[in-house]
Amino acid sequence: MHKIVFLDRATIAPQIRVRRPSFPHEYTEHQHTNPDEVIDRLADASVAIINKVRLTADILRQLPNLKLVAVAATGTDCVDKSYCQSHGIAVSNIRGYSGMTVPEHTFALMLALRRSIVPFRADVLEGEWQKSGQFCFFNHPINDLGGARLGIIGEGFLGQRVAEIARVFGMKTMFAAHKGKTGLGPLYTPWDEVLETADVITIHCPLTPDTANMIGLAEFRKMKRKPLVLNTARGGLVDEAALEQALDEGLISGAGFDVTPLEPPPADSPLMRIAKRPNVIVTPHVAWASDEAQQALADQLVDNIENYVAGRPTNLVEGAF
Repeated sequence: MHKIVFLDRATIAPQIRVRRPSFPHEYTEHQHTNPDEVIDRLADASVAIINKVRLTADILRQLPNLKLVAVAATGTDCVDKSYCQSHGIAVSNIRGYSGMTVPEHTFALMLALRRSIVPFRADVLEGEWQKSGQFCFFNHPINDLGGARLGIIGEGFLGQRVAEIARVFGMKTMFAAHKGKTGLGPLYTPWDEVLETADVITIHCPLTPDTANMIGLAEFRKMKRKPLVLNTARGGLVDEAALEQALDEGLISGAGFDVTPLEPPPADSPLMRIAKRPNVIVTPHVAWASDEAQQALADQLVDNIENYVAGRPTNLVEGAF
């Protein structure tokens, strides 16, 4: 009988139903798991369900019964996939569940920042409307999306969905060529051209050694149109110290971030230092987390486990069986 252990159930909202697999099994659920608790909790497990708990090679080699790591997310950088591949441990992930929630959150940030919704709301609450003495006032910039140039970093499922919505708004979309790469085909606009000509830059790519800190101070200095920069993908894609400096120097018009390298971020981190600025919005990694998307994720998570046990595995991650 399979023993299934979910190490961090609290990463899925309590109102979301995670159904039990249809095959005979023993199921254990933990809301949170500290690093020093992982080995004991997975000691006899054949299936581990994780979201952000790290499974390193040192941990995995102490789990001889483990057959499947079912990741309750798309990103699998928390798992040592090389070790899994060489030791016959399958790794599955979640795909295609966030085609509405992440793009909608991206545009919520984009619209709020381009139209200064947050600072205008603060002004209303502080009585600035009454002080203005007229029907409106102009304390903050207001810019349309229609006609603006949108640079999209990441041409996958989410990047494509963002482009579809952007075109409805009348935006000019550009998919950035991969940094340092040429000859990628007609879909792509050269990397430097995207940086130089975009009014809004939005990031939708994975965090890998090649993409870590892909946007730093040198890239910010190439942004001639002082764009809005959005990241709903992964923390670590943007150098946050450089982001703070770019805002200080007026190299960009604002920033909307849903992710940070450490989550939650330290109180003295660059992103937290800039979070109260009127042209910055920081949200707590919830772009993916509409109720509808979370339920789809939970259903697919259990589908992956059932399919693996039935001998027809789905959503296996490259680099692992």
